[in-house]
Amino acid sequence: MASSSSVDMDPDVARRLFEEGATLVLLGVPRGTELGLDCKSWQVGPRFRGVKMIPPGLHFLHYSSVNSPACGSEIGPKTGLFLTLKPRDVILASWDPKEEDLDFSASKNEEEVSRIRATLQELDPYLGPYPYEVMRKWVSLSDRISEELANNLQPLSGRICAFSDVVPEVQMRHTKDRAEHPRNDTACQSMREGLDRLPRMKVREGTELRFSDIPKKTYPPGATPAEITQCSMDLSYALETVLEKNHHLQPLNLLGELQFAFVCFLIGNVYEGFEHWKRVLSLMCRSEEAMRTRKDLYLGLIAVLYHQLGEIPPDFFVDIVSQSNFLTTTLQDFFQFATGPGVDGALRKRAEKFKAHLTKKFRWDFEADLDDCAPVVVELPEGVTVD
Repeated sequence: MASSSSVDMDPDVARRLFEEGATLVLLGVPRGTELGLDCKSWQVGPRFRGVKMIPPGLHFLHYSSVNSPACGSEIGPKTGLFLTLKPRDVILASWDPKEEDLDFSASKNEEEVSRIRATLQELDPYLGPYPYEVMRKWVSLSDRISEELANNLQPLSGRICAFSDVVPEVQMRHTKDRAEHPRNDTACQSMREGLDRLPRMKVREGTELRFSDIPKKTYPPGATPAEITQCSMDLSYALETVLEKNHHLQPLNLLGELQFAFVCFLIGNVYEGFEHWKRVLSLMCRSEEAMRTRKDLYLGLIAVLYHQLGEIPPDFFVDIVSQSNFLTTTLQDFFQFATGPGVDGALRKRAEKFKAHLTKKFRWDFEADLDDCAPVVVELPEGVTVD
């Protein structure tokens, strides 16, 4: 690696971590590749063979291939995967130059893993130490993500990619199919017409993130217009639907899903992670009744958000998060509901402290008048009309 850990470590502690920590042996990774573990990344040097002294638990390995200097040294899109490591684990992977990806199949070969384990002392000079200076940050961003949850949310392909792998909805394998498809050329009269003629694409099966589906309809079947309006202002019904369908046994896993989406975006550069983070956050912050009945879920939400918002670069708010004032308006609703009647005293107090913290740190104004007169736009079921 191009840089080493900035943490001064006692030799005895380092030796114990080397013996008890997990090791990632990554062979053949091209020089110049950007590779990282959790919240730290490096540029791979000529001697790199992997990472040692990794604390047991969940980790996010991420890397970007790079073109040779002759081809401009351009960096490719980031690829990542979650790994759960046990004490003294040895995970073995080799770089596949054709796929520009790591191949972990050797880790299933016990003889090969045993051989590598026996030579760890010889490999030691070529292994970079885990960046312990960012361990606290990583734990604060991922402590709600269990191994099972990460496996359930990761794509079936096992890789989280910054750019979606897409294929045409219609394959058009035959000349006849292509001839029938309208051409996208100078005959187009407008940009819109040209875009409409482009082949429709879909995400390649098995490569999509498997997030919980956030329902577009926030009200139960057969709801009256009054119930629809109520369920559009208080999203508790939709939240309970998501919890029942996806996290029935462990409702707090929704917080893990929120962390998973955030890590995919912040570290993995996956925009879909940001979009899902926004959807889950909006759902939770606008569920007034749920705040009265799910105290632990909302105490956990405040803790998760405290750490997430502390890691976002300040200029990032200007570029993305503050679009349409998403965070301030969403959190304004949350603070209004969390300090309302029937909310547990501990949750109310924690929400007030969190509000004061955000106001001081980001200078956000949560006291602006809510536009109570604004109409609530709701979607009525087919056949239902309002006079």
